[in-house]
Amino acid sequence: MLSGLRTCCLPDKPIHLHLFRRRVFSTACAVNKKKKEKVIVISGPTGAGKSRLALELAKRLNGEIISADSVQVYRGLDVGSAKPSPSERKEVPHHLVDILHPSEEYSVGQFFEDARQATRNILDTGRVPIVVGGTGLYLRWFIYGKPDVPKASPEIASEVYSELADLQRNEDWDAAVQLVVKAGDPKAQLLAANDWYRLRRSLEIIKSSGSPPSAFRVPYDSFKEQCSNVTDSSHGVNYSTDTLEENKSKDLDYDFNCFFLSSQRLDLYRLIDYRCEDMLSGGDGILSEAKWLLDTGLLPNSNSATRAIGYRQAMEYLLHCRELGGSSPREFFTFLSEFQKASRNFAKRQLTWFRNEHIYHWLDASKPLEQVLNFIYDSYHDESGVLVVPESLRMKKDTSHRETSKLKGYRTKNRHFVSRHDCSDILDWISRTQGSSSNEAIFSFT
Repeated sequence: MLSGLRTCCLPDKPIHLHLFRRRVFSTACAVNKKKKEKVIVISGPTGAGKSRLALELAKRLNGEIISADSVQVYRGLDVGSAKPSPSERKEVPHHLVDILHPSEEYSVGQFFEDARQATRNILDTGRVPIVVGGTGLYLRWFIYGKPDVPKASPEIASEVYSELADLQRNEDWDAAVQLVVKAGDPKAQLLAANDWYRLRRSLEIIKSSGSPPSAFRVPYDSFKEQCSNVTDSSHGVNYSTDTLEENKSKDLDYDFNCFFLSSQRLDLYRLIDYRCEDMLSGGDGILSEAKWLLDTGLLPNSNSATRAIGYRQAMEYLLHCRELGGSSPREFFTFLSEFQKASRNFAKRQLTWFRNEHIYHWLDASKPLEQVLNFIYDSYHDESGVLVVPESLRMKKDTSHRETSKLKGYRTKNRHFVSRHDCSDILDWISRTQGSSSNEAIFSFT
């Protein structure tokens, strides 16, 4: 394997073994990578600005965007998912946006198939695939592959549906979970409440294979083990995280250029709070979309769409308003606070998830967009196989002690909804539209 190195000119000075290994290793990765087609992946916590970055990058690279957002797949859920506008989608083609009705389920396995097919189609037209979104599991499967779990036959699918139908109709989630646990999947108890799709899928897998879903190997775990094995066998050689990730990446079927856009937690939390306020402002905000979901017969936390952050809180709030025939300012501010807190907690979970995904290069969202764009653009055209984020653009993964101390004392400071008078238009809309005799038009405050 190393015979090709005989013609290399080695330096006159002694070279440390770990530096030599790294150079050989990086060169091998570069050769391997050149044979692969490139795919750009941009992720980040909610509110970080990844969609805008992807849009501008697509214009520069003649690219198309594949959404990796579990909510943007649903028609009518525009505001709460920060969906790209019709003009933006006309300017740059977007995939996996508005493909389902909110009553339909969408799984990570379906996303894998759809996103991989879209990637292949984009590459075949000579354009650049740019996958953007914050749904961590979607992106993990997209990059590393999906487990080889058996697909249920129509007969088994029908049998499972029949077994769980009455329990779901009676909203007896606990009994349904116990049924699946007894069938052979103890981890069913860890599913989110009312996640009927995944509960059915678990029972289908058990009936199809005799094993629970956890028995099937996840490709990502294999890559993690490879990384651990390289570390364990290095005998003191200090490989960097990026170098280890290059070792893993050479076995992937595409050359994935992955970036995670974020900012300091305090700044991010403030942006998220403002964003939640923006989603409630105007005549076509998230409350109108939540009203539409309720009017279609859906209930909060009953399926994938209605479990989404923002929609769940808004639907619960509107149901409460319907029971009372209106809302007080205090009840509105309680709802807004819960919406903001749930969004911040979601961002925190995203940061934790992607901190362990070493294939991503972290970029500082507070830096000028042009600088970030130029770096990713240049990285895409670089053929060295080794990507190094400059210090000026690098975002630290870990929170400093000082920032942690400030986070403990964080308090929301609204900019739109400050006093009780600021929510009067929304409360008027609620009183007009949430009464039992109301037939107001959907998506309108007027």
